[in-house]
Amino acid sequence: MTQALIEQALLKILVVDDHESVLGGTIWVLNTKYPDAEIITAQTAETVLNVVNSLQPDLVVMDLSIPESLGMIARPDTGLQLLRNLMTNYPTLNLVVQSAHVKTLVRIRPEIDAHKGGFTIADKSLSSKEMLTRVDWALQGLTHTKDIKGTFVGLEVKREWLQVLRLAFEEGLQDKAIAERLCVSERMVRHYWSKLQDALGVYPEEGKNIRIQTEMRAREEGFID
Repeated sequence: MTQALIEQALLKILVVDDHESVLGGTIWVLNTKYPDAEIITAQTAETVLNVVNSLQPDLVVMDLSIPESLGMIARPDTGLQLLRNLMTNYPTLNLVVQSAHVKTLVRIRPEIDAHKGGFTIADKSLSSKEMLTRVDWALQGLTHTKDIKGTFVGLEVKREWLQVLRLAFEEGLQDKAIAERLCVSERMVRHYWSKLQDALGVYPEEGKNIRIQTEMRAREEGFID
């Protein structure tokens, strides 16, 4: 068995939605790409916290409008609070928000920006192919939040991200050397890249080098000379 197949077989994915039909549809789509993954389901915020604590999934695919516990009304605020809890207690957990209420994520933008795991958004209107792309990006630890409306006034780029740009494209350093210069881990440098690329609207495209695309976009915005 190849390493890729081994990794796929070991995948644990938690799918969260309070509608049985949506759960079934999401599981079917995930099974088309990850046939050997272990897929667990939950319908309430209370259950999610218990499952994540006990099973430690690699990925959580969740709706925002869910009930706190059985018998309670499903509300987007419940999902937002659950996301806050997950990002606080599991800072490297990979997350996909699959919801019709993605605009509400603007309320927790600072927590999303600080999250070190993958974080992508898959509006429920997306095709199965597009949804699986967002899942793949999240599993790679990437961030994709351009579907959140009203988030940026212009581009907000943090000082650490600008340092990464300068060291990579003006001094020609690789991630390991950048990490040493910034006194952070290589994982943190990759985290900076992901957040920066999300801010610039640069995402993986087949046949294109994402670092080159990032450099071109950063120069267009005047972040590097």
